[in-house]
Amino acid sequence: MQDVSGRNPLPDRTAEILAGIRKTGEQTSEEIKALLKTAGDNAKIRNEHRHTVSIESKGILWTFTGMFAMVTVLAVALHAARQPDYDRADNDLKYRYIRMKGEASPENISGLENIFGFNRDNGKINQMRKDVEAYEVFDKDGTYLAVLYTDFHPRAGKRSGAWMTSYKGQWIDEKSGENSRPHVSIVMNFTKPTQNKPALLTFDEVETFLHEFGHSLHEIFANSTYESLSGTNVYWDFVELPSQFMENFAIEKEFLHTFARHYQTGELIPGELVQRIVDSSNFNVAYACLRQVSFGLLDMAWYTRNTPFEGDVKAYEKKAWDKAQILPVVEETCMSTQFSHIFAGGYSAGYYSYKWAEVLDADAFSLFKQCGIFNPEIADSFRRNILSKGGTEHPMTLYKHFRGQEPTIDALLIRNGIKR
Repeated sequence: MQDVSGRNPLPDRTAEILAGIRKTGEQTSEEIKALLKTAGDNAKIRNEHRHTVSIESKGILWTFTGMFAMVTVLAVALHAARQPDYDRADNDLKYRYIRMKGEASPENISGLENIFGFNRDNGKINQMRKDVEAYEVFDKDGTYLAVLYTDFHPRAGKRSGAWMTSYKGQWIDEKSGENSRPHVSIVMNFTKPTQNKPALLTFDEVETFLHEFGHSLHEIFANSTYESLSGTNVYWDFVELPSQFMENFAIEKEFLHTFARHYQTGELIPGELVQRIVDSSNFNVAYACLRQVSFGLLDMAWYTRNTPFEGDVKAYEKKAWDKAQILPVVEETCMSTQFSHIFAGGYSAGYYSYKWAEVLDADAFSLFKQCGIFNPEIADSFRRNILSKGGTEHPMTLYKHFRGQEPTIDALLIRNGIKR
């Protein structure tokens, strides 16, 4: 999570990207409909009337009305289909393999440092609190880069969730040439270790840490003249590239094998478990893909108008996202009237950025996959062309400097298991 205020106008190819994702996702949408039938083994679902659905499971009757009816049926069906194969994967990971190193840093942070060529030293900065570490970060040549605070455990009065914060941005003094370096914080809420057991992390927690670490790298490597164009001060639809890019490492066996060992036996995390995590992450991905595309299409339908709207809202909505819909429409429901993201949440004409960021991060990481995820030349190029540039050039210009081409949807579809 990273708060930003800038926004990029709709990229020229966004409509093409959304259409391509929708077309590919539709090829597997029939599988989603078929899953509705699997719920019968685990729950009794019956239609009460056109706006109400009741579900009886384990002796408890649940009744849902309105738009929640169809969503609830789908959720129960998908959980019933998913549970036997995938539910154990995250627990196996949590209770065995991924642990904290000491009190303050995930054990895998050292591997991430090696990829991008920097190191930390926490010997010179006084701690704000016992469980908050402060590090000076240095480049591989010894050049000072940043101060990094790691605040990883819950405490009384601390907000829940996870985020990256920049207490002080980076800039270069035009008169003296001094490069004023940033102060950055990564905040998590990992379970604390006990006297007898280390803090063990779920896959979601590892992925979230990597996400926030990606935001922090965007700040740590910043090298711009003006603070307003430094670090994460980039277009709205570009700010999540470094964070979502880093999430890709979470499912790479080569990366996991640098640190993920059974906390009792020392056994490396099995490849079979890693694959189950991947399969679990990709479960129902075609439906989730089309759902995001439909929201992006609806958002753009409202914000690309050049005349006041005076028609029927429901009819307009139905036409706007019709090509990305798979499930029957629940009568008397309307997404537009409750779409707070685009009307009150800052995502007006920008909801597409969720899917666009996935396209970017998958395409960028595919180059690492081709050349080796620890390839120092590729990592250095990502650092020079993406992480250090901030908002000093247009995002597509920066991306093409790194990737050598514009992004395509292919890498995302392959990662999601939609395209082989």
